[in-house]
Amino acid sequence: MTDQDHPDWAYASLTPERMLNDLESLGWPCDGRLIALNSYENRVYQVGIEDGEPVIAKFYRPSRWSPEQLQEEHDFLKELFDEEIPVVPPLASPITGKTLNVCDPFPIAVFPRRGGYSLEMDQAEQLYRIGRALGRLHTVGSREPFKYRPELNSTDFGHHAVQQVVASPLLPEAMRSVYEGVAMDLIQNVENTLQGFGKWNAIRLHGDCHAANVMVREDLMHIVDFDDARLGPAVQDLWLFLSGDNNEQRLALSEILEGYEEFRDFDRRELALIEPLRSLRVLHYAGWLTKRWDDPAFPAAFPWLAEPRFWDQHILDLREQLAALQEPVELNPY
Repeated sequence: MTDQDHPDWAYASLTPERMLNDLESLGWPCDGRLIALNSYENRVYQVGIEDGEPVIAKFYRPSRWSPEQLQEEHDFLKELFDEEIPVVPPLASPITGKTLNVCDPFPIAVFPRRGGYSLEMDQAEQLYRIGRALGRLHTVGSREPFKYRPELNSTDFGHHAVQQVVASPLLPEAMRSVYEGVAMDLIQNVENTLQGFGKWNAIRLHGDCHAANVMVREDLMHIVDFDDARLGPAVQDLWLFLSGDNNEQRLALSEILEGYEEFRDFDRRELALIEPLRSLRVLHYAGWLTKRWDDPAFPAAFPWLAEPRFWDQHILDLREQLAALQEPVELNPY
């Protein structure tokens, strides 16, 4: 089954009445309160429950992941939670006893609500804490691989993304050849770097671990949204917390690794993967936006994608990544 079997406008059928009926059929007595949360790939809502705490309901995008891959996400979360790692596993349906249920065509998961604010990356103490949490998470993630979820690679995040952009009418015709040339040069340089690095130690990862996916409230911290969980190098879950100039990134990395290495050694060689991984993320982001453009939520949220100035800046970003790949690795905090 592919995305084409359930086109992006399938979400048009996901009316408030439909969502409440689906959740009630799975055993959650809704009181009618629905609050849409910030999510584009899936649809996520806070749902009021009669005589109980609100829950978070996730309606997965149909066909993006197979049932086996979605269940692996849930199983990984339970494994982490059982080890007292600060994640939020889904709840079992009072009717089916399962955490993953399908109300055709939508796979559905319901989570307990864990409020808070996003991680503040300029606070050393919080970076240290996320380092500790990720060290523990990766200790569990390294025990065994995913069976069904993919491994991070340049085909999915590079070549497929470029193909998607080149085929899109959103890319101005006058920029098409320039974009394709720069993008393919970048992918070639990424693949050369990865080939020179050799085989990395692929472990189970969060996959999209950044400040907005870490919720903090007082002394509590929770890592949320494992929708992009996959196999890959440990540094993939670390580098998105690094921002600013080299010195600022070095200081942040020092705090993260101080916490991380209380639980798990970090292979310093993986620092050489940061710019290749950043390059793939830049390519993938544009590919993702163009792929999802038929979903009405995307033109409303990202109207600038249809403007030439976005593509001017995107091509400039790709050129800057090409230059960054040529620079020596200088982030080692020791």
